[in-house]
Amino acid sequence: MEFLSYLISGISLGSVYAIIALGYTMVYGIAKMLNFAHGDVIMVGGYISFCAMNYLGLPSIVAVLLAMAVCTVLGVVIEGLAYKPLRSAPSLAVLITAIGVSYFLQNAAQLIWSAAPKVYSPVVAGSLSLLNGQLTIPYVSLLTVVVCLVIMAGLTLFTSQSKLGKAMRACSEDKNAAQLMGINVNATISTTFAIGSALAAIAGVLLCSFNGTLMPTTGSMPGIKAFTAAVFGGIGSIPGAFLGGLLLGIIESMAKAYISTNLANTIGFAVLIVVLLVRPAGLLGKYVPEKV
Repeated sequence: MEFLSYLISGISLGSVYAIIALGYTMVYGIAKMLNFAHGDVIMVGGYISFCAMNYLGLPSIVAVLLAMAVCTVLGVVIEGLAYKPLRSAPSLAVLITAIGVSYFLQNAAQLIWSAAPKVYSPVVAGSLSLLNGQLTIPYVSLLTVVVCLVIMAGLTLFTSQSKLGKAMRACSEDKNAAQLMGINVNATISTTFAIGSALAAIAGVLLCSFNGTLMPTTGSMPGIKAFTAAVFGGIGSIPGAFLGGLLLGIIESMAKAYISTNLANTIGFAVLIVVLLVRPAGLLGKYVPEKV
């Protein structure tokens, strides 16, 4: 029963990583940009939902929707002010800007809500008891897995069937050609950031429900791990982000249970290195030769 408990915990944690990784992989796949401030948008979503539930007394679903709305606007503002002027800049300039935005959001959160950790109540209370009480599954873990599956399926259908999704794929292939075909590249990239930031808000609520705490640095390490998951599965691939997140969560959970809590992160990154040595593009990524 212990193994099943650890496995379910790993799948639940991996589902959170997968949702965050989907935001990373969408932005990178279309804008070819690594938004390292994505983890701090998660933190903002956690604080907005926390304030909505604890200070305003709003129901959980309303708090989540409010967090999604705020993070969507925040993502569009960040893209417009920080990243849009750097479309033609070297990747190093974009990376430094993303780190700056990350520190700005962390310090702004510390000024607004203080650095003291806050106790975050799960959006869904209670647990499911199976096998005569030998196996207990928190409802928030089940909710996390279901939400992750729905989001992945929805994004897959959206990018393959909708007009805007096809425009995103066209921008991912060649922005100049897409613009010549009448696609508004700037609006498409802004929409991508909006969707990624809305997903970050959902991930923030689920992550805080899973951990039970909230602080200005809440999104830092999960953001790095989710980026690792996106690379693990193949950055730019929606199924790859999902698979990478699940595998990383399971590896981390099993490493904590059977090896060492202190070495869990190290083991996860070590597995990533081994995978990239064998498959440099990730598990489901495709190698694209660069034309010169």
